[in-house]
Amino acid sequence: MTDTAIATAPTAPAGQTAEILRVQDLKVHFPVMKGVIIQKQVAKVHAVDGVSFSLRRGETLGLVGESGCGKSTTGLAVLRMLEPTAGSIVFEGTDITRLSRDQMRAMRRRMQMVYQDPYGSLNPRMRVRDIIGEPLQVHGLDTDRAAYRERIAALLAMVGLLPDMAERYPHEFSGGQRQRIGIARALALEPGLIVCDEPVSALDVSIQAQVVNVFMDLQERLGLSYIFVAHDLAVVRHISDRIAVMYLGKIVEVASRDDLYREPLHPYTQALLAAIPVADAAVEARRERLVVTGEVPSALSPPGGCRFHTRCPHATERCRTEEPPLVGNAAGRTVACHLHPA
Repeated sequence: MTDTAIATAPTAPAGQTAEILRVQDLKVHFPVMKGVIIQKQVAKVHAVDGVSFSLRRGETLGLVGESGCGKSTTGLAVLRMLEPTAGSIVFEGTDITRLSRDQMRAMRRRMQMVYQDPYGSLNPRMRVRDIIGEPLQVHGLDTDRAAYRERIAALLAMVGLLPDMAERYPHEFSGGQRQRIGIARALALEPGLIVCDEPVSALDVSIQAQVVNVFMDLQERLGLSYIFVAHDLAVVRHISDRIAVMYLGKIVEVASRDDLYREPLHPYTQALLAAIPVADAAVEARRERLVVTGEVPSALSPPGGCRFHTRCPHATERCRTEEPPLVGNAAGRTVACHLHPA
């Protein structure tokens, strides 16, 4: 690997299932403090409460759910940008929850993030060349200035921008172009995993598809693995290989993209998909809908049993008292619901 180019990842053998990431029983709780001078903890927010999933090399895992369900917090915790309360995060064979700050700094060369806001995530006082090159500077990889400039130009070209744009400032670009700059910055250290935190939600619909195509093209060329956090189910369906559905800090269903959209098993997943409008008015009028009533419970005091039981039209007494585990069933699907036991 040279300093001036990004190598194309070798093609993985057909059926390769090597894991790059395994998250087990991840919890992120935020304390709620009371008092001004003498503070004491009076409660805690269960933002993420026992999340487990895996990610294969070259795979995209979509992470979906309502606002406040813990999607972004999960992504930040996976990179240890938020410290987990409990659980393990094994990345490329190493449990990064056990690493020191210095050890984690070195590991972050392999783990990067693309943020939601293409306006707020770029320093308006820095030129594009310095924004993209900052990770190289932080990790001491900018010693050869000629190679450094060539690397910046190569990264810009990879995301569909011209090399001379390196001399401009962020305010001179559109939202879609700014997000491409953010993607180039994430690629600077040649990561294996990128967490994409709603990277197209702030963009116009006409631009979203272009940016999603950039992600997919880069994945094919470089063998990247993505955790793609989003609330737009159409975008998730386009880019994801598998989809994990979150509700109130828990994963309630994991399935391949096609299986999930063809036959959602968990009532919450069914409600999410039923909320997607259909362009054909006749089909829209005929299709069945699962109506979910009520508000999402507070993460300060989540309900016992299945957390969705307060809104689920199929809830039974067992749902109110016994939390369903996330397990695979006879059909090869993974779901946390008493209606679909293993």
